[in-house]
Amino acid sequence: MDERFAGVAEVFAENLASGADVGASFCVTVDGETVVDLWGGFADEARTRPWRADTVVGVYSTTKTMTALTALLVADRGELDFAAPVARYWPEFAAGGKERVTVAQLMSHSAGLCGWRAPITRDDLYDWDKVTALLAAQEPFWEPGTASGYHAMTQGYLVGEVVRRITGRSLGTVFREEIAAPLGADFFIGLPAAQDARVAELIAPDGPPPMGGPGVSELQATVAGNPELDVQVTRTRAWRGAEIPAVGGIGNARAVAGIHAILANGGVARGRRFLSEAGCRRALEPQVGGVDLVLGVPVRFGLGFALDTGFMPHPDTLFWGGYGGSLAIVDMTARTTIAYAMNRMSGTTTGDDRAFGLAMAFWAASAA
Repeated sequence: MDERFAGVAEVFAENLASGADVGASFCVTVDGETVVDLWGGFADEARTRPWRADTVVGVYSTTKTMTALTALLVADRGELDFAAPVARYWPEFAAGGKERVTVAQLMSHSAGLCGWRAPITRDDLYDWDKVTALLAAQEPFWEPGTASGYHAMTQGYLVGEVVRRITGRSLGTVFREEIAAPLGADFFIGLPAAQDARVAELIAPDGPPPMGGPGVSELQATVAGNPELDVQVTRTRAWRGAEIPAVGGIGNARAVAGIHAILANGGVARGRRFLSEAGCRRALEPQVGGVDLVLGVPVRFGLGFALDTGFMPHPDTLFWGGYGGSLAIVDMTARTTIAYAMNRMSGTTTGDDRAFGLAMAFWAASAA
């Protein structure tokens, strides 16, 4: 590791020593080159398995950044128009007054489909045809395009079905064949059973799940409780093997940072062009902003990512994180990616102080 970033390693080590982290990974790329690559701690709650260089872990909604990148790739080829109605690609989706809902609204959580109206079970999440058909048939919860309401679980199915209708392949397959495999990146949307031994155990946070508990809105309750999920489900083969492109991804910080080097470097990573520069920058196009109806906080969404609201070093920055604390940051100005993945979860929905503390240590070292 570059000696300039020794302070980042110190922060990382302190998180492990203090117990803030049990096991974790943190990685930074600049101009496509890895300048920070840290891992350590333990892969299990009992602290019997060391976290190794190739350990992977569930990252919940950081998976959405991979889903977005896959859609951007398909769009860059001219096969997908974000401004087009979803029904152009998925005719059944026009039901329930959704004939004018656009793909961009799926990408920006503003389609009014943040959850299922019909009760579903955990096992239904493994039945792609059932859950997508239910979403296609139902009416939106609010007028599409007027506000965002975080599509915590549904976004991956919605965007994934559009990709499947266009390409004839599942989103996880397109991602694997056209992004992860060419880069040799350890990120999976649908983990093969042969990789199970490398997976770290997620350790649930204390307290109710995000958007759960007393005082929540009807929308928040729908997102949090239909279906009810326990973190323990992430330790099952059914969950790991399923393609759940909003929350089911499994990887590590090296993979997340390495994959998003595509976006940070104008479409090129490891000497290979994946997208045009214009295709990458489409992610920065603002779609919707304001207080999110589900998250309850102000957020600006572009195409598949949140956009900077003034706290990043540069405005041309994309980011998103996952329940428990994982995080991905793509700074197009500095051609930098930052990623964090861990197994001890906090109660936050999209990133927490551990990830941002490491990022701030990197930014401070970069400015010195």
